[in-house]
Amino acid sequence: MEKILFLSHTEATGRLSAHALEALGAAVHLRERTGGELVIGLFGGRVETSQVSGTVFSVSGEAFAASRYATDAAAGEQLCKAAGATLVIAPATSRMSRVFSGIAARCGACVDSHVAGLQVKDEALVVTRWYYRQRLQAEMTRASRPWFISIDAGVFEQFKGPGNVIVEQISPAVDASMMRTSVTGIQAPAVGEQTIKPDATALFVAGAGWTKKQADGRSHVAEAADLILGFLKKSGASLGSTKSLVDLQGEGQEVLPFMTHLNQVGQTGATPRHQKGLAACCHGEEPHVVGWRFINERRAINLDANCGWARGKADVLYVADAFQVMEQVNKLLSE
Repeated sequence: MEKILFLSHTEATGRLSAHALEALGAAVHLRERTGGELVIGLFGGRVETSQVSGTVFSVSGEAFAASRYATDAAAGEQLCKAAGATLVIAPATSRMSRVFSGIAARCGACVDSHVAGLQVKDEALVVTRWYYRQRLQAEMTRASRPWFISIDAGVFEQFKGPGNVIVEQISPAVDASMMRTSVTGIQAPAVGEQTIKPDATALFVAGAGWTKKQADGRSHVAEAADLILGFLKKSGASLGSTKSLVDLQGEGQEVLPFMTHLNQVGQTGATPRHQKGLAACCHGEEPHVVGWRFINERRAINLDANCGWARGKADVLYVADAFQVMEQVNKLLSE
């Protein structure tokens, strides 16, 4: 029988992020399929247990508040050894991904990251992973234990069954050599809007057409920026971009001031998992559409009725001027 450990860091509030709750949902799903035992290991500056249930091993304190490899690895190692788990499930957050393989090495375990599916076949655990920018899907299994598995976001439902908990506090040894790395502050882009929202239900992708000359022979970049930001504020959508649009800045052209390479979606950018997607002023060619692979409902706005979106890549294509459409959409959202 498998003994499963859900391992995660907490946020500054002491609670689990949405991504962590999805990974916990994966661990619960795995326990139900294997009939195994599930325990939970949490570490961070503060650890709250109101979102979980069952046996919880906890590491908390100021030394574990910041994302630091040495202290995170020490906390994760002690939690894994205390649990004695054969399977370790964790969210593939940036903090966990930085230290997860190191913890696995300390525990003599094998590790697979960015897993997008878990199932049991012939009493064996099989994991699903994507390769080559989500174009190839592979199924893998391992006989060796312990097996460390990190789960990508947007795959499993969040765990929503908190209950009674039994907490066991663990105190890893921390010395001065482990505290040499310190967080002195956070640098954020000098913009007034948070445009990347992984938890948003909708994704709005802007193409290079927003900065091109319009019907009157002039470009209207400032007006485009107002329309896009207005839509993001009213709808709560996340903002994506095509590579051609974010590359314009390097070509000396006028650009949308809030757009960076972090917004880029596609073969060379992000692969988001929002429920709905709306693209405006882009053509829906293959490198860009790869980024829409996990979006359930796809819509696009383009003046060209023969663009890439019209070739089976969008559920609905609006053949219209994006400036006019988004102006009307913003008016409707304001009502």
